[in-house]
Amino acid sequence: MPNTPLLNLAVPSDGALHDPSLTFLRFCGIGVLRTNMRRYTAAIPSLPEASVLFQRTSDITQKVEEGSAEIGIVGLDRFMEMRSEDGDTGIVIENLGFGHCELIVGVPDSWVDVVSVADLADLAMEFREEGRDLRIATKYPRMVSRYLLNGGVNHFSLVQSSGTLEVAPAMGFADVIADISSSGTTMRENRLKPLSGGAILASQACLIANRRLLREDGDKLRVAGTLVELMEAHLQSRNFYSVTANMRGETAEEVASCILEHSDISGLKGPTVSRVYTWGGEPTFSVTVIVEKERLLPAIEQLREVGGSSVTVSQPNYVFRSECGAHSRLT
Repeated sequence: MPNTPLLNLAVPSDGALHDPSLTFLRFCGIGVLRTNMRRYTAAIPSLPEASVLFQRTSDITQKVEEGSAEIGIVGLDRFMEMRSEDGDTGIVIENLGFGHCELIVGVPDSWVDVVSVADLADLAMEFREEGRDLRIATKYPRMVSRYLLNGGVNHFSLVQSSGTLEVAPAMGFADVIADISSSGTTMRENRLKPLSGGAILASQACLIANRRLLREDGDKLRVAGTLVELMEAHLQSRNFYSVTANMRGETAEEVASCILEHSDISGLKGPTVSRVYTWGGEPTFSVTVIVEKERLLPAIEQLREVGGSSVTVSQPNYVFRSECGAHSRLT
């Protein structure tokens, strides 16, 4: 085991993404061993050439861009707001499957005539005619400014805040807010409503990497490639089930032909058929197919219709494609 790991993976040290990130890594087979909760580094026993660096979510994009970590797990919202437009850091896996939320604009419930961005633009114009700007509290000035300008809201001022934004209109230091929401409950409890017409950004956890650092160091790229292979294969496995049933037939070819005649049970590439050895009776074969998640119940029904019995279902831990798309995005 090397004294200094070749690769650092930045992971949220707290907040909504901390526990889900560690759970995700464990399910990918790259669990994190943190012997002391006060330490900001941890090991990956299954991949000793990589180390985990715990950082605040708001700092992870910067840490990857400056090279303190080569790859990192961060919310898409944070990455899109903090990234350098012309930098070498990019998204390797966009959807890790957790941390779902939306960046939305919230206006007071009492503004009954303001339901869209166009209405907000008209209100901003009225404010300007009265000699003041529409004030918007947000932690995402870049994305919010771009969204408002594209929506025709030309007169506004941003109030940046690192604290709770939902109270801003009630306290009087902003008129509306633009913030992350996962359920909308906090906004409703503070008498705010989202504008119609969709969110500024639909976000979830993603994996980012400093491509320049990985291009320049083959060993770092090799370790990063192992990590993303396991992550992508685990994510792929969520979409499939392995279905096994016993079927009677004279030959394996006969059973396979029967299965291939039905689209719901033909699987990704066709069935795997093997002989089941029993005491006497008709020849029996075990049939295994890999089916897409949404076709599971139709596949079971068709297996029953063609004589399948003792059907068992399991979900694979990994599904490796012929090529790893995430690996190609590392550089």
